[in-house]
Amino acid sequence: MTTSITRQEALALLKKYNKEPFHLLHAFTVEGVMRWYAQEMGYGEETEYWALAGLLHDVDFEVYPEEHCKKAPELLAEIHAGEDLTHSVCSHGYGICSDIEPTHPMEKVLFATDELTGLIGAAVRMRPSKSVMDLEVSSLKKKFKDKRFAAGCSRDIIRQGAELLGWELDKLFEKTIEAMKSCEAEVARQIEEE
Repeated sequence: MTTSITRQEALALLKKYNKEPFHLLHAFTVEGVMRWYAQEMGYGEETEYWALAGLLHDVDFEVYPEEHCKKAPELLAEIHAGEDLTHSVCSHGYGICSDIEPTHPMEKVLFATDELTGLIGAAVRMRPSKSVMDLEVSSLKKKFKDKRFAAGCSRDIIRQGAELLGWELDKLFEKTIEAMKSCEAEVARQIEEE
């Protein structure tokens, strides 16, 4: 999977429709997580594609929350995104706001990690360090089991994502924590520049 879109083009589109720092933080985090997973899973030659799908996955969410994943193709057309990238972006909402099923391993990772990065981010904000660097899987599991904690992060979608990948939840938690560790400093730098 490849794309001719540059990160600059993708970032300009993202910022055109997303102004909230929280949404930009989430986009940068998922971008970094997807970049790590591409390398981890042996798709190094597709790293930029995986990262761009992560960066743009919620491109329509802030302005068009009721049309999330339905408005995305129109917005992505502004930068001449191909069918592959549009499919990948829209597949992350499968069963919630999209009927486009994640089929490629990258799409399954995006589906599995989107909600989970939100849960991990919420857990990190509660830590004295405010960092993912000292977050253990056992601590995340406690937060996952507490349905009141970060209630907006769907545990069912996270479970479904692990199943799509054929992984135990612990493996998904461990890998996604590692992925977030890999990009924490870069995400913070990008947010400071905003």
